[in-house]
Amino acid sequence: VLFQIFDAFKSRLHDSNSKVNQVALETMHKMIPLLKDNLSPVINMLIPAMVDNNLNSKNPGIYAAATNVIQALCQHLDNSLLLQPFCTKAQFLSGKAKQDLTERLA
Repeated sequence: VLFQIFDAFKSRLHDSNSKVNQVALETMHKMIPLLKDNLSPVINMLIPAMVDNNLNSKNPGIYAAATNVIQALCQHLDNSLLLQPFCTKAQFLSGKAKQDLTERLA
């Protein structure tokens, strides 16, 4: 069930409508403290959806929401769950997104 929910939700995380995208990121930020390590089965699916485009967004609301999501992941999930997906994403990102994720990894 978790996969079905987040599979449908992940497309909202990079929706072409910036308002939908931002609300999805803000919602994800609220869900992380509630679900914590229960997100582990879907984390490899969610991190790319949360990071791609959002951390490089020129829209300040989307960028702030994406940054808040990354911060919440680091605060509420076991860091060992985040290491591999963050490293994988950091290799292929550019610009501010690469810098932000690299700082989180450090």
